[in-house]
Amino acid sequence: MKHTSRAASLRFWLLVWGLGIVGQLCWNMENQWFNTFVYAKIAKDPTIISWMVAISAIATTAATFLFGTLSDRCGKRKIFTAVGYILWGLFTILFGMTEYITGGRPNSTAQLLFFAAAAVVLADALMSFFGSMGNDASFNAWLNDMMTDENRGHIGAALATQPIIGTIIGTVAGGLLIGSNDNYMRLFVVMGGLVILFGVLALTAMEDSPALHPNRQGSFFRQLFSAFDLRALLARRELVWVFLVLMVYFIAFNVYYPHVGNYMIYYLGFDPGSIGIIQGIALILGMGSVIPASRLLKKNRFVTAAALAVLLSFVGVGVLGVFVRPARIDPNTLWNPALLVGLFFFGCGYIMFMQVLSVWMKELFPADSKGQFEGFRIIFFVLIPWIVSPFIANPIIKRNGEILDANGFTAYLPTHVLFLASTLLILATFVPLFFAARERRKRLAAA
Repeated sequence: MKHTSRAASLRFWLLVWGLGIVGQLCWNMENQWFNTFVYAKIAKDPTIISWMVAISAIATTAATFLFGTLSDRCGKRKIFTAVGYILWGLFTILFGMTEYITGGRPNSTAQLLFFAAAAVVLADALMSFFGSMGNDASFNAWLNDMMTDENRGHIGAALATQPIIGTIIGTVAGGLLIGSNDNYMRLFVVMGGLVILFGVLALTAMEDSPALHPNRQGSFFRQLFSAFDLRALLARRELVWVFLVLMVYFIAFNVYYPHVGNYMIYYLGFDPGSIGIIQGIALILGMGSVIPASRLLKKNRFVTAAALAVLLSFVGVGVLGVFVRPARIDPNTLWNPALLVGLFFFGCGYIMFMQVLSVWMKELFPADSKGQFEGFRIIFFVLIPWIVSPFIANPIIKRNGEILDANGFTAYLPTHVLFLASTLLILATFVPLFFAARERRKRLAAA
């Protein structure tokens, strides 16, 4: 009996960490490398990236609400997680195959370019839809289902560190897999195959929580659209303000972060392998921020930790905007102090922010609608930032980064101006944080 319990526990934690890490790797690949893929294989035009980001955000949000509600009604997470991961991996590989439309040569004929751009946007949307089905709507809800007083701390640590680990491994490994010869297909096959593998593992090894029962509230569509009941959402005032903190921070984040890879490759002159290592070093060092953040969370100083995270992000992005220029950078070496310092502070802020907000949100979710509230999280974490940010970033890039490439085609490169604009947006996070802090004090005083 004891042996069976240990085996079940080992299987449980293998799923927690395996599904969590490969999911974060795949999301990181989409955020970090899909955009450099577009510049390398389709065209150096941020408009394509803007469409990718916006349509993908809508697909992600729709899938989270749809399958979150469906899994709540069915009282099942396993099947949605497994099928979602398998399809996620397949469409990741199919996304990479869009490069064959242009033959891997960017800036082809107008008709071919339009077809390739449309295919990229569609493939990214499908990949995001099934990724959200498996990860956001089902796997995250399963983690909430399986959380007990005994494992709460360990699951909380997993939720806080998995995005960090996924970002570091995805950045370093992604750059090495792509290499100096721009072999993006190798990256997509490896990552997609890994996600499929863990989807099959979930199909055979995952078990739904015994306490999970079907939660039916009228018809499916009534239950689905009940998640958009504004009065019910506004009743959870602290959670609303925490969601707004998340939204404002990630509007600023998505102004610059999707373009960091192209900024380093095409503006500063690095190759993909080098930028993966440089960003990886900065993020690994930035993981040191987990320690003070954990101590602040143990002391229940969530607001202090969140404020510190925002300030660190502000410093990091500000250093990149003020001090980093092509003339001051040597792309033949990893040792570029201003670039490393900026990325380090950005990494510290991002890691700490993800850690604090992940825990803060989870403790405010209602027990009977976790799948649906993952959908709310996606609205503020993905949908709004991913739709709003391109409208800020795209004009800045086109106004400040227009050049003619070696073949005489017009190209638009992200420059330091993008980071300067983002610093002001980052500081705006303090506005909703002030109100979230006030609601938190009220709740704790009442408790």
